[in-house]
Order: sequence, then structure tokens, then C-alpha cells
Amino acid sequence: MSRPWVLVSLLLLIVFTSQFEWKQQFGNETEATPSTSQKEQYLSKREESVKEKIILSQEKNIQKLNELVQSLREQLLQCKGENKIANSTLTERLHKLEQPPLLGDK
Repeated sequence: MSRPWVLVSLLLLIVFTSQFEWKQQFGNETEATPSTSQKEQYLSKREESVKEKIILSQEKNIQKLNELVQSLREQLLQCKGENKIANSTLTERLHKLEQPPLLGDK
């Protein structure tokens, strides 16, 4: 009877040690997952940083474009004002040319 007990004890010892090894392997795999998660978080943060830089760059470009548009509007208004003055001067000259000469001018 002693021999079957030794075999059973040996079998139980093998089962327990193998389970202990499995737990260690699964533990190592779960420890590797946070490392992967940290890499993903790092990449995600880096990606967001790049996106923010792109957005800031685009905002600067938009601001420059708005300034250029404002400058062009001011130039356009100035040109319109100059055209009005030039047109009124031209109109006055045309009216003078169209008027019949005075009797004393002959």
C-alpha cells in the first residue's frame, strides 16, 4: 500500500508544480501587456501631440490669411475712393467740354 501512496503523492506534486509554472507564465504574459499598453499610450500621446502641432500651424496660417484679406479689403476701399475722385474729376471736365462756349470767349 505504501507504493500507491507514493505514486499518488508524486502525481499530486507534479500537478501542483505544473499549475504553479502555468500561473507564472500567465503572470509574465499579463506583465508584458502593460508594457504594450504603455507603448500604445506613448504612441497615442505622440499622435495627439502631432495633431495639436498641425492644428496650431493651421490656425497660424488662417490668421495670416485673415490679415491678408483685411489688407486687401482696405486696399480695395482705397482704390474705390480714388476711382470716385478720378471719375468725378473726369465728369467735371467732360461737362466743361460739352458746355457751349461763352460769347465773350470767341
